[in-house]
Amino acid sequence: MSSLIHKGILKTEALTKYILETSAYPREHEQLRGLREATVEKHEFWSIMNVPVDEGLFISMLLKLMNVKKTIELGVFTGYSLLATALALPQDGKARLSRKENTVDPDKEAYQIGVPFIKKAGVEHKINFIQSDAMSVLNDLIADVSVVSVAAAFNQTPLNLNGCVQGNEEGTLDFAFVDADKENYLNYHELLLKLVRVGA
Repeated sequence: MSSLIHKGILKTEALTKYILETSAYPREHEQLRGLREATVEKHEFWSIMNVPVDEGLFISMLLKLMNVKKTIELGVFTGYSLLATALALPQDGKARLSRKENTVDPDKEAYQIGVPFIKKAGVEHKINFIQSDAMSVLNDLIADVSVVSVAAAFNQTPLNLNGCVQGNEEGTLDFAFVDADKENYLNYHELLLKLVRVGA
Protein backbone atom coordinates (compact mmCIF):
# COMPACT_ATOMS: atom_id res chain seq x y z
CA MET A 1 0.00 0.00 0.00
CA SER A 2 1.42 3.34 -0.97
CA SER A 3 1.34 6.03 1.69
CA LEU A 4 0.12 8.40 -1.03
CA ILE A 5 -3.15 6.53 -1.42
CA HIS A 6 -4.42 6.95 2.14
CA LYS A 7 -4.73 10.31 3.89
CA GLY A 8 -6.49 9.11 7.05
CA ILE A 9 -5.79 9.92 10.67
CA LEU A 10 -3.70 6.82 11.38
CA LYS A 11 -0.03 7.66 11.02
CA THR A 12 1.41 4.14 11.33
CA GLU A 13 1.43 2.58 7.88
CA ALA A 14 1.42 -0.98 9.25
CA LEU A 15 -1.70 -0.34 11.36
CA THR A 16 -3.41 1.47 8.49
CA LYS A 17 -2.64 -1.42 6.14
CA TYR A 18 -3.97 -3.95 8.66
CA ILE A 19 -7.24 -2.04 9.17
CA LEU A 20 -7.76 -1.54 5.45
CA GLU A 21 -6.99 -5.16 4.52
CA THR A 22 -8.98 -6.81 7.32
CA SER A 23 -11.90 -4.44 7.77
CA ALA A 24 -12.31 -1.77 5.09
CA TYR A 25 -11.42 -3.40 1.76
CA PRO A 26 -13.52 -6.56 2.33
CA ARG A 27 -16.61 -4.40 3.04
CA GLU A 28 -16.03 -1.89 0.23
CA HIS A 29 -18.81 -1.96 -2.39
CA GLU A 30 -17.68 -3.38 -5.74
CA GLN A 31 -18.38 -0.11 -7.60
CA LEU A 32 -16.54 1.94 -4.96
CA ARG A 33 -13.53 -0.35 -5.35
CA GLY A 34 -13.67 0.04 -9.13
CA LEU A 35 -13.90 3.82 -8.82
CA ARG A 36 -11.00 3.93 -6.35
CA GLU A 37 -8.83 1.86 -8.68
CA ALA A 38 -9.81 3.92 -11.75
CA THR A 39 -8.99 7.11 -9.86
CA VAL A 40 -5.52 5.84 -8.90
CA GLU A 41 -4.92 4.71 -12.49
CA LYS A 42 -5.95 8.07 -13.99
CA HIS A 43 -4.78 10.55 -11.35
CA GLU A 44 -1.98 8.69 -9.53
CA PHE A 45 -0.73 11.15 -6.86
CA TRP A 46 -3.90 13.26 -6.95
CA SER A 47 -5.97 10.19 -6.05
CA ILE A 48 -5.28 11.13 -2.42
CA MET A 49 -8.04 13.74 -2.86
CA ASN A 50 -10.62 10.93 -2.67
CA VAL A 51 -12.07 10.01 0.69
CA PRO A 52 -10.21 6.93 2.02
CA VAL A 53 -12.11 3.62 2.10
CA ASP A 54 -12.42 3.49 5.90
CA GLU A 55 -13.80 7.04 6.01
CA GLY A 56 -16.27 6.19 3.23
CA LEU A 57 -17.51 3.27 5.32
CA PHE A 58 -17.83 5.56 8.34
CA ILE A 59 -19.85 8.11 6.34
CA SER A 60 -22.13 5.32 5.09
CA MET A 61 -22.73 4.03 8.60
CA LEU A 62 -23.41 7.53 9.91
CA LEU A 63 -25.93 8.26 7.14
CA LYS A 64 -27.80 5.03 7.84
CA LEU A 65 -27.85 5.60 11.61
CA MET A 66 -29.21 9.12 11.11
CA ASN A 67 -31.81 7.94 8.55
CA VAL A 68 -30.55 10.60 6.14
CA LYS A 69 -32.62 11.23 3.00
CA LYS A 70 -31.46 14.61 1.70
CA THR A 71 -27.79 15.58 1.48
CA ILE A 72 -25.47 18.07 -0.12
CA GLU A 73 -21.85 17.50 -1.01
CA LEU A 74 -19.49 20.35 -1.88
CA GLY A 75 -16.50 19.13 -3.88
CA VAL A 76 -16.54 15.78 -5.65
CA PHE A 77 -13.31 14.98 -7.54
CA THR A 78 -14.10 11.54 -9.05
CA GLY A 79 -17.12 10.93 -6.82
CA TYR A 80 -15.99 8.32 -4.28
CA SER A 81 -17.65 10.01 -1.30
CA LEU A 82 -20.68 10.85 -3.46
CA LEU A 83 -21.10 7.21 -4.49
CA ALA A 84 -20.64 6.07 -0.87
CA THR A 85 -23.33 8.56 0.15
CA ALA A 86 -25.75 7.57 -2.61
CA LEU A 87 -25.34 3.88 -1.76
CA ALA A 88 -26.19 4.61 1.89
CA LEU A 89 -29.31 6.65 1.11
CA PRO A 90 -32.72 4.97 0.94
CA GLN A 91 -34.31 4.62 -2.52
CA ASP A 92 -36.19 7.89 -2.06
CA GLY A 93 -33.06 9.71 -0.84
CA LYS A 94 -31.35 12.49 -2.81
CA ALA A 95 -27.73 13.57 -2.91
CA ARG A 96 -27.50 17.09 -4.24
CA LEU A 97 -24.00 17.87 -5.34
CA SER A 98 -22.34 21.18 -6.01
CA ARG A 99 -18.96 21.12 -7.60
CA LYS A 100 -16.53 23.89 -6.75
CA GLU A 101 -14.61 24.89 -9.84
CA ASN A 102 -11.01 25.54 -8.80
CA THR A 103 -7.49 25.01 -10.00
CA VAL A 104 -7.22 21.40 -8.81
CA ASP A 105 -10.35 20.35 -10.67
CA PRO A 106 -11.17 23.06 -13.25
CA ASP A 107 -13.70 21.02 -15.24
CA LYS A 108 -15.87 17.98 -14.77
CA GLU A 109 -13.37 15.57 -16.31
CA ALA A 110 -12.49 14.03 -12.94
CA TYR A 111 -16.17 13.52 -12.06
CA GLN A 112 -16.74 11.76 -15.39
CA ILE A 113 -14.48 8.95 -14.16
CA GLY A 114 -17.10 8.18 -11.51
CA VAL A 115 -20.17 8.32 -13.75
CA PRO A 116 -19.95 4.71 -15.06
CA PHE A 117 -19.55 3.39 -11.50
CA ILE A 118 -22.52 5.46 -10.29
CA LYS A 119 -24.62 4.03 -13.12
CA LYS A 120 -23.48 0.44 -12.49
CA ALA A 121 -24.33 0.85 -8.80
CA GLY A 122 -27.86 1.88 -9.80
CA VAL A 123 -27.90 5.11 -7.79
CA GLU A 124 -27.85 7.76 -10.52
CA HIS A 125 -31.49 8.63 -9.72
CA LYS A 126 -30.34 9.80 -6.27
CA ILE A 127 -27.84 12.32 -7.65
CA ASN A 128 -28.38 15.84 -8.92
CA PHE A 129 -25.00 17.01 -10.20
CA ILE A 130 -24.66 20.79 -10.45
CA GLN A 131 -21.54 22.15 -12.08
CA SER A 132 -21.18 25.50 -10.38
CA ASP A 133 -19.43 27.53 -7.75
CA ALA A 134 -20.44 26.12 -4.34
CA MET A 135 -21.09 29.55 -2.80
CA SER A 136 -23.53 30.40 -5.59
CA VAL A 137 -25.41 27.13 -5.15
CA LEU A 138 -25.64 27.54 -1.37
CA ASN A 139 -26.91 31.10 -1.72
CA ASP A 140 -29.43 29.95 -4.35
CA LEU A 141 -30.68 27.20 -2.05
CA ILE A 142 -31.32 29.77 0.66
CA ALA A 143 -32.88 32.38 -1.64
CA ASP A 144 -36.59 32.22 -2.31
CA VAL A 145 -36.12 31.88 -6.06
CA SER A 146 -35.46 29.19 -8.64
CA VAL A 147 -32.42 29.51 -10.84
CA VAL A 148 -31.31 27.62 -13.91
CA SER A 149 -28.32 25.41 -13.23
CA VAL A 150 -24.99 26.52 -14.62
CA ALA A 151 -24.46 23.03 -16.06
CA ALA A 152 -27.54 23.45 -18.24
CA ALA A 153 -26.21 26.75 -19.55
CA PHE A 154 -23.09 24.95 -20.78
CA ASN A 155 -25.23 22.34 -22.57
CA GLN A 156 -23.70 19.49 -20.59
CA THR A 157 -25.52 16.38 -19.52
CA PRO A 158 -24.87 15.66 -15.85
CA LEU A 159 -26.66 12.80 -14.13
CA ASN A 160 -30.35 13.37 -13.47
CA LEU A 161 -30.06 17.14 -13.71
CA ASN A 162 -33.47 18.64 -13.09
CA GLY A 163 -32.36 21.95 -14.60
CA CYS A 164 -32.78 24.13 -11.55
CA VAL A 165 -31.79 24.70 -7.97
CA GLN A 166 -34.81 25.42 -5.84
CA GLY A 167 -34.61 28.21 -3.31
CA ASN A 168 -36.13 28.38 0.16
CA GLU A 169 -34.38 25.17 1.27
CA GLU A 170 -33.50 26.43 4.77
CA GLY A 171 -33.61 23.67 7.36
CA THR A 172 -34.32 20.90 4.84
CA LEU A 173 -30.98 19.06 4.57
CA ASP A 174 -30.20 16.03 6.72
CA PHE A 175 -26.47 15.95 6.02
CA ALA A 176 -23.76 18.11 4.47
CA PHE A 177 -20.30 16.96 3.41
CA VAL A 178 -17.66 19.50 2.44
CA ASP A 179 -14.45 18.53 0.68
CA ALA A 180 -13.87 21.60 -1.48
CA ASP A 181 -11.57 24.61 -1.42
CA LYS A 182 -10.33 24.98 2.14
CA GLU A 183 -10.21 28.79 2.13
CA ASN A 184 -14.03 28.92 1.90
CA TYR A 185 -14.80 26.43 4.69
CA LEU A 186 -15.94 29.15 7.10
CA ASN A 187 -18.24 30.63 4.45
CA TYR A 188 -19.64 27.19 3.61
CA HIS A 189 -20.18 26.48 7.30
CA GLU A 190 -22.18 29.67 7.83
CA LEU A 191 -24.45 28.98 4.86
CA LEU A 192 -24.84 25.28 5.61
CA LEU A 193 -25.97 26.10 9.16
CA LYS A 194 -29.01 27.70 7.54
CA LEU A 195 -29.66 24.74 5.24
CA VAL A 196 -29.35 21.76 7.57
CA ARG A 197 -32.20 20.88 9.89
CA VAL A 198 -31.77 20.84 13.67
CA GLY A 199 -30.17 17.53 14.62
CA ALA A 200 -28.59 17.02 11.21
